[in-house]
Amino acid sequence: MPSLWKRITFSVASALCLGSAVLLVVALSTERWVVGRILCKTGVDIVNASSPELEQFIGDIYYGLFQGGKAKRCGLGERRSKIYIFPNLVQTLNGGLHMMVILFLLVAVGFALVSLSFSIYNARKVPYQSIKGHKGLYLWNFIAALFGALGVLCFLAAVKHHRLTERVANYRENLFVLEVLEDSLDWSFWLGVGSVVTHFAICGVVAMSRIKLPKPEIKKPEEPTISALDLLY
Repeated sequence: MPSLWKRITFSVASALCLGSAVLLVVALSTERWVVGRILCKTGVDIVNASSPELEQFIGDIYYGLFQGGKAKRCGLGERRSKIYIFPNLVQTLNGGLHMMVILFLLVAVGFALVSLSFSIYNARKVPYQSIKGHKGLYLWNFIAALFGALGVLCFLAAVKHHRLTERVANYRENLFVLEVLEDSLDWSFWLGVGSVVTHFAICGVVAMSRIKLPKPEIKKPEEPTISALDLLY
């Protein structure tokens, strides 16, 4: 049976592993990886809009790994539409890179759950193999952090170097050309980054479990000494 300190640290590690997996699942399922502002270039050119009038042609866009939405203003009022990455839009993007992002994050979820199971095992039993103990936990958390980092870095590359927002904004736009004024990474992306950081925190907690705390000394009550004079009385 592990010591109380080991049970506490591995229980904390289990909670962090579960939290990391939840962060990735939420990141995968939400639509706020990127938010931005889009300008209806065609509408501006038609009316030759000047600087004060440009606000009437500026809309917004947001999207995640599977879907999103946009609101465009082309002089006919605001028109909102839903964006679905699969099955058609992904073919106009760098499909391989986009699939790699999803695959890397799913693998990271899997290894986060493996790390969770090993943390629970170490909180309940003393492992007889090193791969089931500290070394195994370091390995699984490193792999989970690695794949999570690869996922967010691939997505960052798609946004910055492959004009992902511009491609998503102009999908199925036959009459209008939309220009991306600005785009930024939103909270869904940072959830993925938070998951990576969590695995490094887990490694720190696992390292703390090896600290040997001093055991409290229990003082034995002193036995009364009986001398020869006491026996005479």
